[in-house]
Amino acid sequence: MSETVNQEATNNQDQVGDQTGTNEQTGTAEQAQEQKNEKLFTQEEVNGFINKRFGELMSQLNEFKEKAAKFDELEEAKKTELQRATEKAEKLQKELNSLKKAEEVRAIREKVAKEAGIPTASYSLLTGETEEACKEQAQTILSMLAPGTYPTLPDGGEARKVGNASAKDQFALWAQQTM
Repeated sequence: MSETVNQEATNNQDQVGDQTGTNEQTGTAEQAQEQKNEKLFTQEEVNGFINKRFGELMSQLNEFKEKAAKFDELEEAKKTELQRATEKAEKLQKELNSLKKAEEVRAIREKVAKEAGIPTASYSLLTGETEEACKEQAQTILSMLAPGTYPTLPDGGEARKVGNASAKDQFALWAQQTM
């Protein structure tokens, strides 16, 4: 094909002499021919190509997902009965250890609360996980619950009523008496 183009170019060069105007017309004619040979696509065609390729890729993805699921099933099937039993035993052992720890902590809290004399309703205030931490918390709770930790009021906390005076007037009277 390139030989044909080269021969045409040679023939054109031979005829160049007086035909300068015809060369320009031949050049534009060749360009027009190239444009006709070049395929242009509409937006719909491009979208069609993309959608087709996207569909192919999605079907491949689904196929890979199915294969991965089958692979996982095969791997699980390959495990021996002993491996499954071992895994289950390990899981149950972890659960047992956490339950033992929780019971141990509950027993420590109850023991410390009873020794310290904390009321049963207040056991939940102990949050420590060691005996020492629970004892510190118990001392703090007892200091808060101990009688006499509140200040005593000289009048017992009763409101004094001075005649039919308003609270504002009573406050003014009190302020005058204390100053």
